[in-house]
Amino acid sequence: MTNLLVIGATGNIGQPLIRDLQDDPDVHLFAGVHNSEHAKQALNGLKVQVRRFDFLDPATFEQALADIDKVFFVRPPQLAKPKEDMYPFLDALVARHVKQVVFVSLLGVAHNPMTPHHQIEKRIVELGLPYTFIRPSFFMQNLNTTHQADIVGHRDLFVPAGHARTSFIDTRDIGATA
Repeated sequence: MTNLLVIGATGNIGQPLIRDLQDDPDVHLFAGVHNSEHAKQALNGLKVQVRRFDFLDPATFEQALADIDKVFFVRPPQLAKPKEDMYPFLDALVARHVKQVVFVSLLGVAHNPMTPHHQIEKRIVELGLPYTFIRPSFFMQNLNTTHQADIVGHRDLFVPAGHARTSFIDTRDIGATA
């Protein structure tokens, strides 16, 4: 039995991942969440145990990582200083001997060292953690949320791709890949 902690479990990637894995007899699911009440509503009916977790509160790491074999996580967009916001968590993964880390990063991040995702990937490698980096393109779900006002109001879509062609991925497919 593998104990998997999903951080970002109530989001566009984590929730479908939990739905996909909840009936796998070889996986016991845990949701690392900032707001337990919100998580209980969002994950209602799913076979997952909720654990309090906050990247900015190392006191939550021990309980959240107890008996965990693998961790799947997404960087919260508001956390833009990896050395302060994410490195303590990554160090805790080493201390807890986590067997696998799956990090949802960014397309093209290997060539863009300015992004927090690049710094996080680099740190994971430096620490010697067994890892999988998923580097998706833009999320299809953002077309009717984040980008909706521009599409409706300006009949245009603004994404940081320059003149390059790009693609969109369904976040459910990202979770299925993990």
